[in-house]
Amino acid sequence: MSETSPPSPPPLSKPGHFIKRRARARGLSFNRLIPNLLTMLGLCAGLNAMKFALLNHFQQAALALLIAACIDGLDGRIARILKGTSRFGAEFDSLSDFVCFGVVPPFVLCLWGLPITSRFAFIPCVMFTVCMALRLARFNASLDDHDKPDYAAGFFSGVPAPAGGGMALFPLFLGLEAHHNGWTKLEAFSHSPVLIASCLILTACLLVSTLPVWSFKNFKVPSYAILPILLGTGLYAAVLVAEPWGALAAAGIIYLFLLPFSRQSYWRLRRKAEASHTAYSESAAAGTGGEAQTSSANTPKA
Repeated sequence: MSETSPPSPPPLSKPGHFIKRRARARGLSFNRLIPNLLTMLGLCAGLNAMKFALLNHFQQAALALLIAACIDGLDGRIARILKGTSRFGAEFDSLSDFVCFGVVPPFVLCLWGLPITSRFAFIPCVMFTVCMALRLARFNASLDDHDKPDYAAGFFSGVPAPAGGGMALFPLFLGLEAHHNGWTKLEAFSHSPVLIASCLILTACLLVSTLPVWSFKNFKVPSYAILPILLGTGLYAAVLVAEPWGALAAAGIIYLFLLPFSRQSYWRLRRKAEASHTAYSESAAAGTGGEAQTSSANTPKA
């Protein structure tokens, strides 16, 4: 029977014997899902701000929106670091921005001080949300524009969504700061429908404008400005810890005053690029003309 029985399999440790490996599951790596997970957390934070506003917990609502803004500033950078950028992630991020910074801020402000029963109170809220949708749609369309000049790479067209949401929430930050310090008149002013409507309309116009705004992605700081920027950042951080709501309200005003300087920087780079392009075209034309004259001079006469 030993002659007819099949031979025993060789041991696994025998040289030259190959072990069959398990097939790997197909799909995306977890690293490429991390940016989308962060975007989802930011979206949930924005939606929770609506719940806090309905419960008249406006401080918690503002904190939830701040968390959403911080996550929005991190997910794109983390995606580029982990090489997990995708068109799905870009579209998902835009939809999250629309909800967190286009729908939630006017909703919170409507509960903060706008008279809901008024016929005209809802108009600024609708205007702000529509302008935010248009601004994000224009940004998504510009992703396929590969003819954008190099000098425009460091600028947004119009105020970005997180900054627009923060500027619109200026009455809320002002009111929370006034309530913290017991300034009753300033707190009452922060609930003024005129102030809230003005902030919403002004921010809506800045969102859909073609104003060039620094994106701070490829922003180069001159050497002489490094120390003042570091000192200013440290001072602002100290104020942010001591008076957080006042610091946030002041940040919106500072950002608004920086917009003219951003436009000036854009036009300076544009004029410099156009001047260099004109000089190059003239030198190329002069070189072509010189070569033509040389060839005509070397042509033998009949």
